[in-house]
Amino acid sequence: MAEHTVKAFDNEITQLRGLIAEMGGLAEVAIRDAITALVRHDEVLANTVVLADTRLDALEAEVDRLAVRIIALRAPMADDLRDVIAALKISGVIERIGDYSKNIAKRVGQIERLKKFEPLTLIPAMADIAQGMVRDVLNAYGARDAELAVEVIERDEKLDNFYDSIFRNLVAHMMENPATISSAAQLLFITRNIERIGDHATNVAEMVYYAATGQYHAGREPGRRDEQDS
Repeated sequence: MAEHTVKAFDNEITQLRGLIAEMGGLAEVAIRDAITALVRHDEVLANTVVLADTRLDALEAEVDRLAVRIIALRAPMADDLRDVIAALKISGVIERIGDYSKNIAKRVGQIERLKKFEPLTLIPAMADIAQGMVRDVLNAYGARDAELAVEVIERDEKLDNFYDSIFRNLVAHMMENPATISSAAQLLFITRNIERIGDHATNVAEMVYYAATGQYHAGREPGRRDEQDS
């Protein structure tokens, strides 16, 4: 009976990790497709991103149910409990990453086709960094890789610097070209969403670090950045 219980618990943890991996994969696709839709001014693809977000919401609910079931029936302790709690929190953060991608996609139709618009050419490079952070932090979660989690945390500064540069570029462009203010303002919101995706990937990295080591990274509690979320 004890062996059966342990096997059942292992299967449930594997299932939980599988759900998180699926959510992470969908979030990566959402980021990629939202930026592709922006660059190509493809409103059909943008709408696909918006509609696909419901799957992320459903998976988050499934993670919640499974995590609660595991805690209630298995009473996990120590490392096992950290795994379950981390999955519960991470699913919520990934869902928020999906929301930011959806927000980007929703703005595609509000942006005019702008030729030779430097900020628009910089945004995909910024998004590549954010997408890479999401991909790597999910790999760190799957492998319980604390070192990779730290690398993701450190990469957030590069993303922030990118955001600051594009922000200044956009503001200057609006001042010099008043006719583009409406579209440039939408791009400001988009770059902010990309920056927040990076912040949330960093949140996940902090949770992964805690789950793997039992210690908070740099003395900071995981998820602290969520308190600053708008």
